[in-house]
Amino acid sequence: MAERHSGGAAGAAGRAPAADRADAIRNVVLVGHSGAGKTTLVEQLLAATGTIQRPGRVEDGNTVTDFDEVEVKQQRSVNLAVAPMVHNGIKINLLDTPGYADFVGDLRAGLRAADAALFVVSACDGVDGLTQMLWEECAQVGMPRAVVITKLDHQRADFDEVLATCQDKFGDGVAPLYLPVVTNGHVNGLIGLLTQKFYNYATGERTEKEPGAEYEAQIEEYRGSLIEGIIQESEDESLMERYLGGEPIDTGVLIDDLEKAVARGSFYPVLCSGLGVGAQEILELMTQGFPSPLEHPLPEITDLSGKPVQGITCDPDGPLVAEVVKTTSDPYVGRISLVRVFSGTLRPDMSVHVSGHGLADRGHEDHDVDERIGTLSCPLGKQQRTASKAIAGDIVAVAKLSRAETGDTLSDVDRPLLMTAWSMPEPLLPVAIKAKSKADEDKLSQALGRLVAEDPTLRLENNAETRQLVLWCMGEAHADVLLDRLAKRHGVEVERVELRVPLRETFGGKCQAMGRNVKQTGGHGQYAICHLEIEPLPSGSGFEFVDKIVGGVVPRQFIPSVEKGVRTQMERGVVAGYPMVDLRVTLYDGKAHSVDSSDMAFQIAGQLALKEAASKVPTLLLEPVDEISVLVADDYVGAVMSDLSSRRGRVLGTEPVGKGRTLVKAEVPQLEITRYAIDLRSMSHGTGTFTRTFLRYEPLPPNLASKVTAND
Repeated sequence: MAERHSGGAAGAAGRAPAADRADAIRNVVLVGHSGAGKTTLVEQLLAATGTIQRPGRVEDGNTVTDFDEVEVKQQRSVNLAVAPMVHNGIKINLLDTPGYADFVGDLRAGLRAADAALFVVSACDGVDGLTQMLWEECAQVGMPRAVVITKLDHQRADFDEVLATCQDKFGDGVAPLYLPVVTNGHVNGLIGLLTQKFYNYATGERTEKEPGAEYEAQIEEYRGSLIEGIIQESEDESLMERYLGGEPIDTGVLIDDLEKAVARGSFYPVLCSGLGVGAQEILELMTQGFPSPLEHPLPEITDLSGKPVQGITCDPDGPLVAEVVKTTSDPYVGRISLVRVFSGTLRPDMSVHVSGHGLADRGHEDHDVDERIGTLSCPLGKQQRTASKAIAGDIVAVAKLSRAETGDTLSDVDRPLLMTAWSMPEPLLPVAIKAKSKADEDKLSQALGRLVAEDPTLRLENNAETRQLVLWCMGEAHADVLLDRLAKRHGVEVERVELRVPLRETFGGKCQAMGRNVKQTGGHGQYAICHLEIEPLPSGSGFEFVDKIVGGVVPRQFIPSVEKGVRTQMERGVVAGYPMVDLRVTLYDGKAHSVDSSDMAFQIAGQLALKEAASKVPTLLLEPVDEISVLVADDYVGAVMSDLSSRRGRVLGTEPVGKGRTLVKAEVPQLEITRYAIDLRSMSHGTGTFTRTFLRYEPLPPNLASKVTAND
């Protein structure tokens, strides 16, 4: 770890770091809420390794990983970005992720591409709900983790308080490896708890000396629990016996056990970061404590039929298995795919087989093709530094993959394979849009297709019932970024319109109605009369057509024509233009003409009969009702249940799910939850998630129904 720091950083700006061995690679994702300091930490590490000359600032808009126009403008990350660097001969691919919940898709992609996670926690703000949930996700798959406490120079910083919060929220195994030394509000050094040394940064260069007597009590307090945690989590029984027996333990032995415990994902050291302080310690943790790709299990791999494939490892000489973890469009280069290579070696201009879930999940066909890739590069922000190859374990940018989308697998042409897709959240905020002009309308379809290919958390719906184009987004910020990209990247201007929820109509009672279509003005006319009995059915029953004609008053060949006319009018509705459902229509009488009756005449008669029925009995508007399941922290269960009731919802029940979380199930009208993705996040302080499933149609309350019919 940092106690073994040998000094000197490898790497140079403008030159792509190369990796020839998988054990000399570390893929590390930064996780933390927006504003925790992830991008600033990336700048410090890039500068410490000599990759850049000096760190940029988010406020100045000159950081390496926040280079998108939206990121510069909003001063926060909205995209996954890679920052490769080299430290002591080890290539580190640092993955900077967005911290805002709307962009969790890019964050999940970063988790997929990484072998370890560095959780960044602000000393001012602590741990938010999203960060805690992501910690639990990493725990489920055993991903090695460490914590970096940032912003220790801030006047509101409190190391002891935020450390206690991390230990409470993240659970057992969280222990500080260093303690910050703060003088006059500035961190000027760190105390290594294992070596019991003071690393002084006051002069700008790191020097080592003995800590003063004033730190003895603090060191003793934290060091004992650190050593016990390391020994326990590394499962070194002999060392535990020696420690409990009072035998002094060599620092080198403790560091070896610490590295084992961290790599196994059972111990989580806490490090510190301040202005000019902590970068070397973090680099040493990543290179020595975090596992290489060789030590991290591969995701499940199958052939194209879904049969699991065994024996594939992180071997540069093995079969090619790589995955597109991010797709972007560059106005000059075209589509760029960020690819993690899990097995084999990727080289420029080679042919690869593209297979996956992306297009198939969105209604596209023919998503199983061969492509020739373009140049390879190591991305450093917006710079693309040419690479000669990418071996198993490395991350690289690939140009000219025109068919591959985020989540797709690249494999050998003669041995197509498929990696199991990683979990992505379902977009639950609908935003209806329309093009501002005819020129924008002509370009809109292609532009949206590119956005969908880039962003797996975006779902596009062309609703035939409401005749609206709907973007299903993760939240308001996500929607704003998408519309901004449409305008600035693709030159398409759109505007938001009010979302229409697809309603239904039905009759409120039983009645009889006649459809009379008689036009005889000379020549071939129209003659069709039908008598219908119409009655509503229970919700979800659908449509029934009953033939009770006797004596041939309506010829047999025209009975289907009446049914067809009724069905046509049901699709159009009779009051507000919404489809009609749950009806039984009985044809019991009618008249025909030997010359003027026809198929079309009886279709029209059936339509007219249904319209006449609307004047005889009340017509009800029906609204769709969803069953929703809300997963929320226990502290917010009461607020969620009260809110659901205010939305005309019926709470079905609750059940505990894991530690400190509850699942609330309810039935809620769709009209009341069009903005629920935003409201729930605000109400639960980011800890709540929900799923929704269509359940049935129910009568819309009269006061709301009158508003709908008035608007239509």
